[in-house]
Amino acid sequence: MSIDRRASVLELLRKLPARSVGNLQQTVAIARSRFARRPANYSRIPWPALVAAYLLLTVAVMVFVDGVFVSWRAHLPSGLVAFAKAFTNFGLGGWFLIPSLLLFVPVNLLDWQALSRRWRMVAYNWTCFAFFVVSAIGLSGLTVTVLKYAFGRGRPALDIGLFSFHPLKFDPYFASFPSGHAANMGAAAAMVMLLFPSWGKYVVLPITVWIAVTRIVVGAHFPSDTIAGFGLGVGCTVVTALIFARLGFIFRHTAAGLPIRKKTFRLRATWRKPASPPRMLFPEATSP
Repeated sequence: MSIDRRASVLELLRKLPARSVGNLQQTVAIARSRFARRPANYSRIPWPALVAAYLLLTVAVMVFVDGVFVSWRAHLPSGLVAFAKAFTNFGLGGWFLIPSLLLFVPVNLLDWQALSRRWRMVAYNWTCFAFFVVSAIGLSGLTVTVLKYAFGRGRPALDIGLFSFHPLKFDPYFASFPSGHAANMGAAAAMVMLLFPSWGKYVVLPITVWIAVTRIVVGAHFPSDTIAGFGLGVGCTVVTALIFARLGFIFRHTAAGLPIRKKTFRLRATWRKPASPPRMLFPEATSP
């Protein structure tokens, strides 16, 4: 490496910490200014009715289904249990959080002013997407963790009854309700369906539901744990999307219903074909 090239590399490395801090400060400033300018006018979603309905569903499954499935699980085919074990760890939050957090490193070190408008928009959208994933998965994970230890429900493997609740017993064996894996899957399903509604419900929803169900098949959770966790993940993602819509990140606000993805949100660069010259009706009129 030549002396001039080495000096330019060292100069670039010297500027990285200041650039990282500057990018972070600018991001925080943009979010704060948008919060200040835009009133908290969120969509009129009937949250109380939805939460009440989902709680009733969870309680009904806990009373009428959990015990039945516990007795059935002993008779499940060993092949099905092995198949479920192969998929169940895909419900861990690390599959979503680690790639998103790693993406923040190069994005935070970018010289945004040196990018063209097209590539700046791509970097901006990827940053918003990573932030959306971290926020939705993080919110659902934090909520699930608090509820797990607040309820302290014994796992099926303990065989101590369906309603063995021991609040604030900080023991993984008493952290059955709700399911964290199912919450991650509910959050992932909601994210994809909000971002890609045309195909998300047909492709991602069955996969995420299956991975959530594996927690029941492997004996880690009761059915009511999984249902509660999946719904919690969906709710946390919708709340995150509503906040993002207020900030103008990824989504746009709607007076009623779910936020809608903005047309400018694209994760790849778009290339416009050069406009063709207008077709002349009488080309012979221009000939000499």
